[in-house]
Amino acid sequence: MKHLDTGIATEIVKGLKNPLASLAPKFFYDQKGSVLFNKITGLTEYYPTRTEREILEQNSGAISEAVGECATVIEPGAGGCEKAEHLCRLLRPHRFVGVDISADYLTAGVNRLKKVLPETEARAIAGDITKEITLPSDIPRDRRLIFYPGSSIGNFDPDQAVKLLSQLRKHLDEQGSLLIGVDLVKSVSVLEAAYNDKEGVTAAFNLNILSHVNKLIGANFQLEDWRHVAWFNQAQSRIEMHLEARRENSISWPGGQRAFAKGERIHTENSYKYTPDAFASLLKRAGFDSQTPWTDQKNWYTMVLARPSSMPRRVGRLAC
Repeated sequence: MKHLDTGIATEIVKGLKNPLASLAPKFFYDQKGSVLFNKITGLTEYYPTRTEREILEQNSGAISEAVGECATVIEPGAGGCEKAEHLCRLLRPHRFVGVDISADYLTAGVNRLKKVLPETEARAIAGDITKEITLPSDIPRDRRLIFYPGSSIGNFDPDQAVKLLSQLRKHLDEQGSLLIGVDLVKSVSVLEAAYNDKEGVTAAFNLNILSHVNKLIGANFQLEDWRHVAWFNQAQSRIEMHLEARRENSISWPGGQRAFAKGERIHTENSYKYTPDAFASLLKRAGFDSQTPWTDQKNWYTMVLARPSSMPRRVGRLAC
């Protein structure tokens, strides 16, 4: 069992002891989980990553013009920094700051970014973006762009999403902006296929959270006792991912235990899907008023550039 602060251990145990057991999706991302997720993004069924990339490539000129001169790109949940590389090639910021809970994976990504874009100062900050992020004091506040791609905002329920976006807004001054990726509502068959790929990579990613929890709190989950399930909850407009017990089993960890009946589930992730109007309202609740969206031809996905409400309205070029 690796050292872990008691707050995170308490969070994991609380989730496991809930009547409807749950684990926060941030615990997907140990080194193996980060690698598996990177593999998911290349799957045929998983459209968000390639669709987002197409939007960025096809609208690169418009996005660059709208963002304007950018001093610092900050990416919460940066992972291996693959998306940041494309954006930094486009915007040529003075510096890049990646924040992620998977410190080793992030550091490797930042080191790679330094090699391919030596003119951009790149820095890795290990941190949990669901908590208050503290940036080093030597990172200037002017002309910041917060880059939050991948529709990761969908992992939070709407109220939590507003809270997170409000926290991110605090890191922007009157010249700052947010570029965020959002997955849109579409055919249920397309949505469910993206989370139930034929190769079983998403299933392996989901199950790996149990291995990570074993390491974090000294639990004794056996992966063969669980299976991956995912579906679209239309009433909530979200994909739900769960782990379902294949058989009755008992899980223990230092100081506690829980029995699971066959068929009982652990809720591991939500991925909310929005209409453009619903997400625009969400941004306004978080203090972002002026918004410029770009979508793909199928209207499956959108990238939105948003500015804080306190900024004066301008016509044409926006500053980051």
